[in-house]
Amino acid sequence: MKSAADPQLDYRNTNTLWCSVLVGTLVRLGLRHAVISPGSRSAPLTIALARHPEIESLAVLDERSAGFYALGLAKQHRRPVALVCTSGTAAANFLPAVVEAHESGVPLLVLTADRPPEMRDCHSGQTIDQVKLYGAYVNFQHECAVPEATVPLLRYLRQTVAHAVERTLRPAAGPVHLNCPFRDPLPPLPDNATLPRPAALQGLWEGLAPAEALEAGAGAAPAGAGRRWAERGVIIVGPNESVDGEAWADAVGRISRALGWPVLADALAPVRANATRAGAVITRYDTLLRNDRLAAELHPVQVICVGGWPTSKVLRGWLQAADPEVVLVTDRTGNEDALHLRTRVVRGPLAAWSEGFAGRTSETAWVKAWLRADARAGRALVAGVRAERGLIEPVWPGILATHLPARTPCFIASSMPVRDAEYFWPAGNRGQRLFFNRGANGIDGTLSTALGAVHGGPPGVLVTGDLSLLHDTNGFLSVPKFRGSLTIVLINNNGGGIFEHLPVAQFEPPFEEFFGTPQNIDFRKLCATYDVAHTVVRSAAHLGRLVAKLPKSGVRVLELRTERKRDAAWRKQLFARVAG
Repeated sequence: MKSAADPQLDYRNTNTLWCSVLVGTLVRLGLRHAVISPGSRSAPLTIALARHPEIESLAVLDERSAGFYALGLAKQHRRPVALVCTSGTAAANFLPAVVEAHESGVPLLVLTADRPPEMRDCHSGQTIDQVKLYGAYVNFQHECAVPEATVPLLRYLRQTVAHAVERTLRPAAGPVHLNCPFRDPLPPLPDNATLPRPAALQGLWEGLAPAEALEAGAGAAPAGAGRRWAERGVIIVGPNESVDGEAWADAVGRISRALGWPVLADALAPVRANATRAGAVITRYDTLLRNDRLAAELHPVQVICVGGWPTSKVLRGWLQAADPEVVLVTDRTGNEDALHLRTRVVRGPLAAWSEGFAGRTSETAWVKAWLRADARAGRALVAGVRAERGLIEPVWPGILATHLPARTPCFIASSMPVRDAEYFWPAGNRGQRLFFNRGANGIDGTLSTALGAVHGGPPGVLVTGDLSLLHDTNGFLSVPKFRGSLTIVLINNNGGGIFEHLPVAQFEPPFEEFFGTPQNIDFRKLCATYDVAHTVVRSAAHLGRLVAKLPKSGVRVLELRTERKRDAAWRKQLFARVAG
């Protein structure tokens, strides 16, 4: 029975008391979601989480899918989510999501159940070495003690869990791993242990609360300290999904207006969807910089980079050739300069750093040149898309940017969708909140992450290629328990479209079999298997009507059937024509 002193302490046996302390600690630290895969060894954790009234626990069969579902939830809520599995290879299947959480700075608390020490290294069933399983991809890892019903060890557990939660957030967000061994009995059956009296655990939770946030400006150097800013500079805004979009755009705009610099904004930055706030926003830089003359004329002396470097390979090459002086503003603790430029790093919140910029510089010839070139390229790109009578892959960015309801959550898959967003998503003010898995840039768990990112929130959209969706079809198993609405815009070109843009495309064989990898799947039948609505998109106008008003609940697939080789050639021709 439960303790009279604290109704959340479960006294049925040692494991139930231990796990009720663990879960009670999590709740008091603000955790509200748990994603749990089935298994026997994890039964004490599962029961404690599932029965707590302040935690929403979601059962997901496939551990890899579960890891990405939890990742999406943590992205949406910007706070830790518990991820639970049994012992053995179940824990190994979390690795792709743990890697992505590490690389993209997402707080995950991974709780892997394990057998006790005496059952390891003796060929006991469903047992592998789980200690330090995730290596350097976690902020903190700890092998918990085998549960004992003593006050000192329960206090140890409380404090260890509190530290683990804090390490998911500070000094930089990321995953944490607690390996949790359990002895039998695993369900809440009597174990003949002498449990401490309820009075002995009074005050167990005293003083337990989420760690206080650092001051907004902590670690942020004054913006203008000891620095002279050149006239020929650019602000580059990379992907960022963990910030308030409007506040982020305001900070960027403050710097842009004070210095008179253009803002080259990645499609996955919140700046493009809040453009009026962000200053002189440039979105067609990838196409502009393919023109050698323009690339030379517009080379910067100084660069301020916030949120990391954008996706564009053309932009990265241009920066390396220009070799400007760089100030990189980041609140992450790692080395964020993949270009290895002459970079000074400022660590701290952008909002605080931007407060050092004041006033408004009149629009200079430098900014005007960028804006004119961007406008010309934008008109030409839009005209090129509209001129095509049939459906082509890049039709979706312009439609979603202008037709989706304001502030719609939108998950953009890796590979070609993120690149078409980079090329074709225009500046606007509809405030769409973009999600993505660009930490490791993989296609793993695309559907599951998107489901988690909109679970319990407003209706959202996933844009994905056919291979990314097929790679995570087990994500559809979560649809019956999904709360919310997800519209999947499926770009079905029957293969890996990104490889058509790489030099390997000219080598056939083995290109089509080993790189293009067509799967020849009938997605109508696949959707019917999971009772998911399916619609074939007939035209650009049809897609616009379908996304202008999103369903209030459920999952549906809008399939755009395109031709991979034709669309790859079309992009190359359009970019060459516009750049020229």
